Amino acid sequence: MKSPLEGWHDKAGVRVDPRRVLNAEMADGRTLFPEKLIPYLAHPHMRSLDLDEHRRVVARHLYQYLQFTTHFETRVVNRATERIANGTTGLDLDPSVRLDAYKIYCDEAYHALYSYDVVAQVEAVTRIKVPEYDFTPFLNRLDDVGRQAMPGETLLVQLLQVVVFETLVTALLKDIPSDPQVVDVVRETVRDHAEDEGRHHIYFSRFFRELWTDLDAGMRRKTAHCLPELIHRSLAPELAPVRRSLELTSLAREEIDSVLADSYPAARVSAGIRSSARHSIRLFESVGVLDVPGAREAFEGAGLR
Repeated sequence: MKSPLEGWHDKAGVRVDPRRVLNAEMADGRTLFPEKLIPYLAHPHMRSLDLDEHRRVVARHLYQYLQFTTHFETRVVNRATERIANGTTGLDLDPSVRLDAYKIYCDEAYHALYSYDVVAQVEAVTRIKVPEYDFTPFLNRLDDVGRQAMPGETLLVQLLQVVVFETLVTALLKDIPSDPQVVDVVRETVRDHAEDEGRHHIYFSRFFRELWTDLDAGMRRKTAHCLPELIHRSLAPELAPVRRSLELTSLAREEIDSVLADSYPAARVSAGIRSSARHSIRLFESVGVLDVPGAREAFEGAGLR
């Protein structure tokens, strides 16, 4: 079967893309992030913010998005990809699968590099300070799924985390590059990322098929029942950085509470998770995950069917 990483030396972003640089676009009134994709920005309380506060909120949302990417690629994706590349997963993988994992490892490190580079450039040009960003609570929530559902299976859970994330389809990678109101450095950076991720999606879809085949009946049952919660924790919005950003505005605490509650209602969050996870769920269904006793009910109970 043709490798999705075929031609990597001539096509991968780390091999061929130029460094994306913030130019004079801010002076043209363009934005740093599509405002329609910031759920809380249209809230009535946000209308009290002046133009400078508004700009700072948008900038901090971009920082959050890019910092999450930087940490996620290095601390989650490459944590598992290194195990695949170095042949320490316990799976009997073809050498070509391991070689492709090394390529993905390079890709993800480059995604982290240029995401952080854009953060630094935007801060230097706008003078909008980058807040401290703590990825550890998110990582702990992700890892806790495995500790609770599959104690002692740390490696398997880490592999599942990567499969889930790398087979998701989110609006951001598609919508940001196509928005002409967004500064070019952000549009181009996200477009570069999306092009690599399309190949990664195919790779990890195939990898999961091999992983699933290798599991015995007991581990398949545990895996099938772990995946719905893993999907939810992977995609649930991170509200702590949003709250910290809004606390830097003139909004009162009660107003911030209202903005968050109104902007992230449970039904809307659930619908967004289901939409982003639809390709992952389709993959799981195609290999028989939902045929495991009780699995279909678990996915339905989690609002994923």
